[in-house]
Amino acid sequence: MTRATAARAPRGPGRSRGPWADAPAHQTLVREHNLALVLSRIVEADAPPTRAQIAQGTGLTRATVSDLVETLVDAELVTELAPRAGERAGRPGVPLAPARRTVVGVGAEVAVDHLGVTVVDLTGMSVTQRIVEGDFRLSRSDKVLDRLGRLLASVVTEVKAQGMRPAGVCLAVPGLIEHPSSILRYAPNLGWTDVAVLDQLARASGVTGVRWTAGNDADLSARAECRARARVDGRPVTEQNFVYIGGFVGIGGAVVRHGSVGAGTHGWGGEIGHSPVHPEGPDCSCGATGCLEQYAGLLALLRNAGLPATESVQAVVDLLDAPAPGPERAMAALMEAASALGRAASTMVNIVDVGTVVLGGFYAPLIDLVGPRIQAELDRRVLGARWQPVRLERAIVDELPTLQGAAVTVLETVLAMPASWDTNVMNP
Repeated sequence: MTRATAARAPRGPGRSRGPWADAPAHQTLVREHNLALVLSRIVEADAPPTRAQIAQGTGLTRATVSDLVETLVDAELVTELAPRAGERAGRPGVPLAPARRTVVGVGAEVAVDHLGVTVVDLTGMSVTQRIVEGDFRLSRSDKVLDRLGRLLASVVTEVKAQGMRPAGVCLAVPGLIEHPSSILRYAPNLGWTDVAVLDQLARASGVTGVRWTAGNDADLSARAECRARARVDGRPVTEQNFVYIGGFVGIGGAVVRHGSVGAGTHGWGGEIGHSPVHPEGPDCSCGATGCLEQYAGLLALLRNAGLPATESVQAVVDLLDAPAPGPERAMAALMEAASALGRAASTMVNIVDVGTVVLGGFYAPLIDLVGPRIQAELDRRVLGARWQPVRLERAIVDELPTLQGAAVTVLETVLAMPASWDTNVMNP
């Protein structure tokens, strides 16, 4: 079944944490740096700033800012709004905003229970989104990627026909993506090993003239969450620090430090779903035993609640209002999952030393049920909790966070290198 929506994505992709800081460069790459600096101030602003406000905030001269803005407007990255009268006498200031529906990022996803494609513009709005539901466990990668490729091709054709220019495609998968090769080394729930996912998807879609990247589903969800939290709490992206744990049929995890996802040497960091909870526990699809997914993954939750594997997590919640023994079995399954999640999260927090655990995916709406047990484990097992308590919080991005994160990641490259995203690069 295919459904098309136009959902709200996290507002603004946020500034790339690339080689540029928050002040003008004075040596090499001066113009590129300053273009990125000005564009980031426009994209991340709570209210559309004027040229004068950007000059005041960056330390650049008014003349330099005006020149840079003109370049960004010509590249269709920035748009000018209606002038507004200022407090001082003189010419009214012209507010500047990210351009709508011009340069866009495309996110694509292979999940165990769906395929998806979304397109996000520089304002952070998802301009189109399509989801195909299905069961892709132990599937053939070529057939699945062919199907996703056709979906991707139709979406890209649609947005190009409307005058939008895709800057790139980021593919999200639930497994180990090796950097920089973008080879999917292992996705246990899909049953895929050593798959050149980007090459296959690019061939299947026929989409050319864009930059292709790939990432782990939880890492991309955490990137979307990072930017959403910065917007909500008013602190910069660089001040965001948390452990992200998401229920995505399996259990995904990521560590965010100073606004960046700690992917590790090969890009495989944060794989909390396959951390051991009980070494002698049930066999896991990864080949080990007693992994967190065998206690807190969707299939484990359904199995322990006495429900078929085809049900959703909502069926577990519905059991709480069913006749006996439904409520007892459902609550027991939820508490076993919560205990396992709490132990695994405590281990990660002890290692990376952050003060917040964010619960996402299908566990986000269950936080009132499982949260107290998870919090109790964190309070008990995190060594530093008696001095600096660890907070458990619900994820802000609760609708397809992986897809949103994939599309926003594409736009980060635009923000980092705006001079390279001219018409010749985006539509060769």
